[in-house]
Amino acid sequence: MAREISFTFNGNQTTSRVEDYWTVLHFIREELGHTGTKEGCGSGECGACTVIVDGAAVNSCLYLAVELDGRSLVTIEGLAAADGGLHPLQKAFVEHGGIQCGFCSPGMILAAKALLDENPSASDEDIQTAISGNLCRCTGYIQIIDSIKSVRGEAPAGPRVVAWRDEES
Repeated sequence: MAREISFTFNGNQTTSRVEDYWTVLHFIREELGHTGTKEGCGSGECGACTVIVDGAAVNSCLYLAVELDGRSLVTIEGLAAADGGLHPLQKAFVEHGGIQCGFCSPGMILAAKALLDENPSASDEDIQTAISGNLCRCTGYIQIIDSIKSVRGEAPAGPRVVAWRDEES
């Protein structure tokens, strides 16, 4: 059965019809055409499909789209600035080698963003815990953790970023 839901999608209020059985992963990739969120395992084990709902990192493969009604959803596409500039976490992943094949990167970045939005001064242990549900086959996690640590306390909150403080400025 299809239902109409209203929610905030990457900072924009929207209304859509969704089927009761659609997951958020299916909805954003297949119905909305935003393919940055990846399907890895389809069972909530790998974190490739991580998105942010109402400030919390969730596995979109397990979260039903009908549950978005009245909520806020942020995907990896929602982090870029209006001018296309990268979010500090995205830039840090590039600069610190946190992206190799890139498959896990959207989920890792969103898990880190949810953490840093809640706790901008997150400890190393907090970072490790926040990304513990996200699997990476390439980096060995060192570069991912270094990427997150490099912006800790500097990443602005909110789904869209216009500017950020560069370490060289």
